[in-house]
Amino acid sequence: MAVKVIESISQVTLDWLTTVLLHSGALENGAVDGFEILATQERELSSNASLKLTYKAGSSGELPERLFLKVVNMQYDDDEPLLSSEVDYYTRDYQGVEGVPIPRCYQAALSEDLQRYHILMDDLSQTHIGASKKPFTLEHGLALAKGLATMHAHWWDEGRLRQSGKTIPSAQVIERFVGIAHPGADHILQCCSDELAPHWSRTIREIYEHHPQALIERTQHPNGFTLIHGDAGPWNIFVPIKGDRPVYLIDRAPFDWSLTTWLGVYDLAYLMITGLGVDTRRALEQPLLRRYHACLVEQGVDNYSWEQLYEDYRLMAAMGVYIATEWCRGGINPYKDIWMPMLHQALTAVDDLECSKLWRPK
Repeated sequence: MAVKVIESISQVTLDWLTTVLLHSGALENGAVDGFEILATQERELSSNASLKLTYKAGSSGELPERLFLKVVNMQYDDDEPLLSSEVDYYTRDYQGVEGVPIPRCYQAALSEDLQRYHILMDDLSQTHIGASKKPFTLEHGLALAKGLATMHAHWWDEGRLRQSGKTIPSAQVIERFVGIAHPGADHILQCCSDELAPHWSRTIREIYEHHPQALIERTQHPNGFTLIHGDAGPWNIFVPIKGDRPVYLIDRAPFDWSLTTWLGVYDLAYLMITGLGVDTRRALEQPLLRRYHACLVEQGVDNYSWEQLYEDYRLMAAMGVYIATEWCRGGINPYKDIWMPMLHQALTAVDDLECSKLWRPK
């Protein structure tokens, strides 16, 4: 099928919806008879729309009634273009893998010429809500840990990654990732050090000085590396309005400086260290890590010990400082209610987990 990339919501037509649903198998025969745009949202990178569909009499198949369309401009910033990762996430990387926490996608297509892509998937709004809008429970976490283990196990080990043209990051890639965030740390230490615990300014400087080398040294031992989501925070997790399962993980859209193959446990660390409050993280940390490890073993990962996973988690926890300080790389970001709690949570985790022992001289 010749795929037409949708550049704006206004280009959606009955014929296009019918063609997409027929090709996906959700419509076995018949046609879309009408659609209504229920809601739209304009964001920096994308335009979104919720669609309600009706079908011609006699149509058969799954006949989804509500769909979500996302249209993305990959070149909104010339210095930081987006990659094709989100299209691959829905259409290629986990195709045929059962148990991944990804919503049903009917079509995802990208045009290099237009520097645009679109994704048409199930609208979850009737059954699910963003995890940032509801208390995150142990059951939510256990479901996500299992889903992440399923995703990570599929790409586990260096050989599997290499077959698909993916590699473990080099020292230069890691240094670039850290270097993107480093100016933000300087701005925060200059302007906001009085909002940090007395020893945290020293901790931030120590992390930027010594932690990157510990990351580089870890890449010399490839076990534990896989394809990651990279932004598995509550803002990208959908949990049921009623009940605890299924949980979905959306929006894998890295920049060209992001780490896309990395230690798998980073995805859980990202959630717990930067996305959950300190008390919730402390309560869920061990159960979620244990479930994640057990599910990796169930998926056939048999050479990655619990002890290694936990040490990797501690190493990844310190990366929460990079995530928080990156917000301020161009100066103090006005969304202080987002990045300052994130920084406090990350530094508290560094204290709790004694992360500095991983890079300080023995």
